[in-house]
Amino acid sequence: MHIETLKVFCDVIESGSVSYAASQNFVTQSAVSQQIRSLEEKYECRLLERARAGVKPTAAGQLLYNSSKEIVRRFMELENRLREIGSVVAGSIRVGTVYSVGLHELPPYLTEFLRTYPQVNVHLEYLRSNKIYEDLVDGKIDLGVVAYPAKRSQIVTIAFRHDQLVLVVPPDDPLAKHSKVSVSDLAGQKFVGYERDIATRKASDRILREYGVKPQYTMEFDNIETIKRAVEIGQGVAIVPLSTVEHETTRGSLKMLGFVEGTFTRPLAIIYKRGRELSPAVSKFIEVLTTAKIPSPGTGTEKADRGDSNSSRGESRAERAEKPERLEKTARAEKAERAERA
Repeated sequence: MHIETLKVFCDVIESGSVSYAASQNFVTQSAVSQQIRSLEEKYECRLLERARAGVKPTAAGQLLYNSSKEIVRRFMELENRLREIGSVVAGSIRVGTVYSVGLHELPPYLTEFLRTYPQVNVHLEYLRSNKIYEDLVDGKIDLGVVAYPAKRSQIVTIAFRHDQLVLVVPPDDPLAKHSKVSVSDLAGQKFVGYERDIATRKASDRILREYGVKPQYTMEFDNIETIKRAVEIGQGVAIVPLSTVEHETTRGSLKMLGFVEGTFTRPLAIIYKRGRELSPAVSKFIEVLTTAKIPSPGTGTEKADRGDSNSSRGESRAERAEKPERLEKTARAEKAERAERA
C-alpha cells in the first residue's frame, strides 16, 4: 500500500468530497475512485458510502482513517525534515482564510512567495473564521489568516497587518459628496453588513454603539463581494476594509468615506496549531507574510476623489432599487456552491 493512497483516502474523509480530494492531490476524480476501490478490495470491505452532503466513512472506513491519519502525518513530517536537510523548499501548504483577506490582502504575498519558492503548491481555502480554527486543530489546514484573532490555548498567533475600515456608499447617495463622515451622523442610515457571528461585523457594531448609533441592517451576508454588490444597488451603506473596495471606488461604482473621529483598523493575524512542527514551506510562507515589503492600500480620500469623478458611470437609485431580489438569489447561489465544495 502506498502512503499517497492513504493520504488521498484521508483527504476524501476530511472533505467529504472525491472531487476536492482529487484537486488537492493533483489527480483526476477517477484516479481517486480507483484508489478507494483498491483499498476496499485489499481489505474486502466497503470504506465509503454516499450521503446527501457528500461521502462519509463506513465503520471500517472510520477505523482506517483514524490510523491512517497518524501514518500520513508522520510521513509528511519525515519528508519535511529530509527536504530541510537538503535545503529544498517544496511540498504543499493549505491555508484557510476569509474572503476579504484571501481576495484582497494575500494575492501580492502569494505572488512573492511563489516567485521565490516555485516548487511549493499553495492551496487557499475560503472558510468562516470559526471553521479555520477548527480545521487547524484537526490538522486539515496548515495555517490560517484571520481578522480579529481569538485567543485560544491550542493556537499560536502572529501579527500580520492592519486594515483600515471605511464607509462605502452608492455614488449618488447624499453622503457621497463628503470625504469624511462622523460616526454619530450615521444614525438612521440603513446598513448592509456581514452576518452577526463574523468578527468584522461585531467590531463595526461596537464602533457604532460607541457613538450612539443603532444600525438598521437591510441585508446580511457572509462575504465581502456580496456586501459590495448590495451597496452598489442602493440597499444601504457598509463599513468595510479599505483594501476590499479599491477597485469599485476607482471605477466609480462606490464612494469611500473616512471617519471624522479618526482611523478605525481591523487587525489581521497568521495562526497555526500550537505544538505542530512546521514544514520548511510553511515556515517560509510565514516569513514572506511577515517580512515582504508589500505597499499598504491607498488613503480613503484619494480613492474617494477618483470615485467621485466617475460617479456618472453608476446607475440611478431607481434603477438599482429593482435588483434586490436578484442579489438575494446570487447570494443564495454562492452559498450553495460553497457548501457543495465544502
